[in-house]
Amino acid sequence: MPFLISSFHEAYPHIKINLDEGSSLDMIHSLLDFRNELAIIARVEDNSDICFIPFSQEEVLVILSPSHKLAGKKALAIRDLAGEPIIMKEEGSGTRKLVSELFAKKDLTPNILMETGNTEFIKQLVQRGDGVSFLVKAAVTKELKEKKLASVPLDGQKIFLDVSIAYHKDQHLSPPAQAFLDILRKLGARAKPLHDIGAFMTEMTAHPQ
Repeated sequence: MPFLISSFHEAYPHIKINLDEGSSLDMIHSLLDFRNELAIIARVEDNSDICFIPFSQEEVLVILSPSHKLAGKKALAIRDLAGEPIIMKEEGSGTRKLVSELFAKKDLTPNILMETGNTEFIKQLVQRGDGVSFLVKAAVTKELKEKKLASVPLDGQKIFLDVSIAYHKDQHLSPPAQAFLDILRKLGARAKPLHDIGAFMTEMTAHPQ
């Protein structure tokens, strides 16, 4: 969000933004209650009153402490993680839904040590060795590079979280909200060759235009 908001602020420096945070489900409810005009969320449920515009696909990684016994493996199966304490994203989040489905497909139940919406807190607990977790790649790129966290692929495959721009279909967007939506659409279109907005942010930072 800081990158997206900065891009918007450069184009419209006099518009102030009110940023609300929460799980994807919380944000859907905020649109339904007309508390927010736009949301960038995972599509955790369909709702006929909400328009969803595909925005990006964010890679979700298994993250561990570098000293964790599984950190040296080349690949992990979901069964390898079934007995591990998992620090899980909160109910209603897209990541939580994705991870729950991964375990359910193998008829397994995750061993949830704790659940929270605070990504920084999750990273700190994983670094301490208190458990493992699943987070989007963009949220842990810095820690992986600094070797504060480790990641092992799942069975050699990648898993992705589909992220959408959402708004209430019956709400007439204000001019600032419409302008923000236009910029998001342009950024999303430019990010698609790089597959995810995290990669696009890295590319833009390295080669500003």
